[in-house]
Order: sequence, then structure tokens, then C-alpha cells
Amino acid sequence: MRMKDRLECYIDGYSTVNIYMINDFYQGQSKTFHLKDQEGNLVPLTIKTKEDEGDYVHYTCAVDGEIEVGKDYLMYEEHAQYCPAQFSHIVKTPEFNAKYIPDESVKPGIVYTPEKTTFTVWAPTANWVSVVLHFPDGDRIEAMKRESHGIWSTEVKGDLRKVLYTYRLKVNGTIQECLDPWNPFTGINTTVSQVNDLSLLNLAKKVPTPPMEQDTDAIVYETSIRDMTSQKHNGFTHPRTFEAFTEENETTKRLMTGFSYLKTLGVSHIQIMPVNDFGSVDEEYPGLYYNWGYDPMHYRSFEGSFSTDPYGPEKRIVEFARLVSDLHAAGLKVNLDLVYNHVWKREEFALDQLVPDYFFLMDSNGNYSNGSFCGNDIDTRPEMSRRYFLDTIKMLVDVFDIDGIRFDLMGVLDYNLVNEIAEYAKSKKPDFMIYGEGWDMPSFVPPELRASQNNQAKMPNVGQFSDRFREVIRGSNDQLDQAGYSNGNLARIHDAKQVMRASLFENRFDQPFKAINYVECHDNHTMWDKNRAVCNGQPRSIRMKRQTLATAMVLLAQGTPFIHCGQEFGRTKQGLGNTYNCSDHYNMIDYHRRNEFENVVDQFKALVKLRKEHPSFRLNTKEKIEACVQTETIDDKVLVYKTSDGTERLITFFNPANESFEYRLPNQGRVLFDSENLNPDQTDFIRIPPLSVISVQLA
Repeated sequence: MRMKDRLECYIDGYSTVNIYMINDFYQGQSKTFHLKDQEGNLVPLTIKTKEDEGDYVHYTCAVDGEIEVGKDYLMYEEHAQYCPAQFSHIVKTPEFNAKYIPDESVKPGIVYTPEKTTFTVWAPTANWVSVVLHFPDGDRIEAMKRESHGIWSTEVKGDLRKVLYTYRLKVNGTIQECLDPWNPFTGINTTVSQVNDLSLLNLAKKVPTPPMEQDTDAIVYETSIRDMTSQKHNGFTHPRTFEAFTEENETTKRLMTGFSYLKTLGVSHIQIMPVNDFGSVDEEYPGLYYNWGYDPMHYRSFEGSFSTDPYGPEKRIVEFARLVSDLHAAGLKVNLDLVYNHVWKREEFALDQLVPDYFFLMDSNGNYSNGSFCGNDIDTRPEMSRRYFLDTIKMLVDVFDIDGIRFDLMGVLDYNLVNEIAEYAKSKKPDFMIYGEGWDMPSFVPPELRASQNNQAKMPNVGQFSDRFREVIRGSNDQLDQAGYSNGNLARIHDAKQVMRASLFENRFDQPFKAINYVECHDNHTMWDKNRAVCNGQPRSIRMKRQTLATAMVLLAQGTPFIHCGQEFGRTKQGLGNTYNCSDHYNMIDYHRRNEFENVVDQFKALVKLRKEHPSFRLNTKEKIEACVQTETIDDKVLVYKTSDGTERLITFFNPANESFEYRLPNQGRVLFDSENLNPDQTDFIRIPPLSVISVQLA
């Protein structure tokens, strides 16, 4: 609902104005309306419709004259009361698009040289724009000149490097001040930008990593900058920061914590939870609040609370680049978790302050889309929005050398943009990974354009989290006490057959890499906490076996495996399902607990090694899986999973039942993995104890 004041006016098109009068203001009644521009010229309005909408009356009016975007208008009603006329849905119209989209060679942002700095901003609905330079001895204001297509620019002489600045502008009758959303150099709490140039920074060198032949070779491990380094007395000089994430010293090596631990797991990709600037942690007091960071405020800046100096715009950039370089040097690729579906506070988001409503999904009545359930949804379809996000990806790939992207709530995005991002990223790195949450969110994007799982066939290079795999193997995500196959619901064994073949033959995905298989991620209860509810009353030893069983199914299934940090040692969040703001106590990686689960960790490492060494677990086409992967059951309880690739034949047994079974192999086999260490290394007869995983290579 638009109404905040008693009288409001919105210019929603070149020929349409919507006016809202609250009922206790002249009973919401007016017979006439008109606009007056900043020169005193009148623009008549004709009432077309009048609707009583409860607390207010809504008038739709035709414009009997010409609207000029960027002018100040006041709207008057018959009692001589007035309010600013705000440019709103007009920015979504074809006419606006035709007039105000600059050539692609025009790049908003700054161009710095020691002699001068050029400031460029796109703000077509603004009445005037200035750049405010914040010098230690006071502010200096430089007026910007309006140019074609809604571009404003100015040149300021002199060497301004490291000078802080903001934009001040008048838009929709209100003076706003914001930072530069196109500039990656930002100060504390997303309040100011800095004149600077990425090419002048001493960024860590780029370190190449061995290319992946196919996406199914990846083993993705999700973690958080803060969580990995929060626990005390583990050797972190600056805990909870970019620097701590890849810090190694005698203590981290001795205790096997942080980066020293990550390097032992054998995974291929580290997926890092949001590192771009977010609004839900005060960077001046980063220890005061906790948040996962799915609250973006600046897509080109990095989060200051992760920096050793949140006041220094350069520091966070340099430290993040070092983190990527360090991970690459260790042979680990880096995927970033990007939240391109909503922002922390729309009214304080710089792009919206510069061009209100353009970058957000809305209808002609001023209702904002809420498919993300965060009160606002970003609109990635308009041209300047498309450019902004694509150029941001180019910076992350070209400057910071990232290897993949996980999109949060990807179903809110337009799949055309996601394809364009994938095309660019893969042109730079053929093994670049693109995947995300493909839930079909109820946004204003038409269903046929959403980057959702329903449209996966329209995105040939994009993977999707398989909620189907999660529900079958883990059990219901919503109903905590409902089991999946791994924790005792044996009735789901035939569903398990399907998901172990990447759900290709139930028409959920058309290629195996698109199935991102998982049973645990940062959202919802950990697998351990889920099992505490499902396996209520069972001892820890039993739940440890089920933990390994579920993780083994993720790691050995066809598709792309995804592991949440701590899953390998039964991470717990004390029974809480959503710990996005619940403090380090609930979210930190507990290395003491890791030590208690050493056997489970060792089995995880062995399973990772098993997947990497045996190509039949990571076949890369539907045709190969159809020909080379078969499933059967023992008594509809044990899943028998047969894989081959022309050079090897493997049989893997998953037994979530509380009873033992036996299986005669067709010939002698070598036991590759046996969670209970019950079978000899070479055998043709397999004993399958309760809650076990066994993998055998046939001679």
C-alpha cells in the first residue's frame, strides 16, 4: 500500500497519475486536480476513475499535457492543498526506456587520474545532483551537469585520491544523500564512497587452479567468514575476518583449525556465505550483532565487519583479494553467495535513492513485489539494472578471480540475466560454476521468465539446488519429525533410486550437473539436529552412523554434491532451525566438537576421496547415467547402487535399516569403503550391517 501521508501523488506514466487522499482529509473527496511545475506552468489532470479503498480514496487521472521527467511538480487538489508529485511507475514504461537509457559506453561511477576525477551518475528523475567532497576541514559541493539520457556528470580538478564523497540530489520533492552504488570503495556502514581506482591497489596475485573437466567434479563446501574463525583460543589473530579465514600459524596447525582444517577435507570449492556489504551488522561494533549477511546494501563493496579496518575502503578490498589468492594457492576454488533478489532497506539503498522504483519489481498501482518475503524484490529486467548486475559480476570475475556463484532465491531473477552472467563467466573460466535456489517464488516476474527450477531447461549452464534430493534423503524440511530414507523412512527407497540418478528420469533436471544434491545448508536445521528429532531416544552412536549415511548419499550420488560446513562432524545449532541472527554461540564452528567426532570426519574425508578417484560417481551426461547407473534393492530396504564408466564397475550399498543383510557379488571385488570395517579388503560376499555404507569395486 502506498499511503503514508494524507495526500499523495504518483506519476506512473507519461499520461497517467495516481492520487490518494485519506478519508479524514476532506473525506477523501476532490472534484479537480492539477500539476504545477517548477516554473509555475500548470498541467491539467482529468479524473478517469475513483475508487474507495477503505481508509483512502484512489483517483486515476489522465495527464492533459506534457510530463518532463526530472522536473519538480506539485499536485494541487480543489481545496488548494498540495503535495509533491513523485515519479514512480513511469520509470517502467517503454517511453522512459526509450529516452533515458544511455549508450553502453557510458559507465556510471568515477574515473580517477592524479589531475582530475570525473564523476558520473545515472539519475534521470532527479531535479538536480551535486557531488559532496568530504575533506577533513569541511565539505566542498560541486554541482553536476545534466546530460542526455538522464546522466549527470562533473569533472573536479586536482588529485582527489582517497577523498570521501557522496551524491546529494533532489528527487520527488525530497533532498537525498547517498553513496555511489557503482563504486566498490566504501566507508563505514555504507555511508560514503571514496575516490580511488582498483588498478592502483596492491592486490594479491592471481593464482591459477587446475581446471575442472566438468561441473560434476566439484565438491562444494559452504561456510561463513565469521563462523569459521569465531571460536576462541584457536589461533586467530583477528577472528571473524577475511584475514583470519586463511590465517595459518603454529596454533592453527597444531589444533587443526580454520584454514589449516579446510585444507585437509579434500573438497574442491569453498562456497562463502555473503561477503558483499550488508546492512544487518554495525561495522563499527561488529561483535555486537550477528547476521548471516543476506541483507545487501552495496553489491560492489565488501562487508566492513569482515575487515580488520572497517573505516578503510581499501582494506576490505585488499583483504578479500588476499583470501581468494590464498584459497587458490591451496588448490581450493572460491564460489560466492550472491543475494540479487532483495536488499536490506529499499529506502536507504543507493540505487533506489538515485532512481526511485526503477530497480525494484512493482505494479502500476505502486505495490512492491514480495516474492523474497523481505518486503522488496529487485527487478533484474530493466536495462540499467541488467547492466549494473552484469558489470558487478564482471568485476568479481576479472578483478577478484572468483570461480563460481551461488544465487540466493534465484527464482526471483530473470533467467535471461542469469544466462548472460553464465555466458560471460564461462568465457573467462570454462569451469565457472553457476547455481542457485531455484524455488518458484511468487514475485511479479512472469513464471515463464523466472530463473526457477521449472525453467531449468532454459538455462543450459546453470545448476539448481535439489530440494527433491533433500526431502527424499533427509526427510521433510518443514516437519522436523518426518524422516527421509537416510534416517529410517524405508518407504522412500524408490524415490532414493531416482535422486541418486540426479532426478534425471523424473524430469526434474535435463543434465546431471544441474542437480545440486544436499541434505544440509545454512538454512533450516542441521542434519544432526534433524536426526535428533527424527531418531528421538536413539544414542549418539546411532545418529553418528546416520550422519555418515546421509553424507555418503550426497557425495556418491550423480550430480553435484554440496556440503554445509560442520556437516562432516555432526554440527549442531542447539535445535534451532533459523540462526541467521542468533549470535556466534549458535553459529560458530566448534572445533572441540569436531575432535569428538573424529571418526565421522575421517569417514567424510574417505568418501570425498572415493568420489574424486572414481569417475563413475560423477558422470556428466544423462545418456551416460542412463547406460551406466542401475539401482536395485534388498528387501526394499537396502539401496544397491551400481555405477560404471567403461573402465570400472562399482556397487555401493546404503542400509538405513536396523538389521543386517548379505549380498553375493558376481565376482571378486575390492572393498573401497566400509563404514563399519566389517568386510575383508578382497571378497565376493558382502555383509551389510545396520546403518552402513559399503562401496566395492568389481574385478
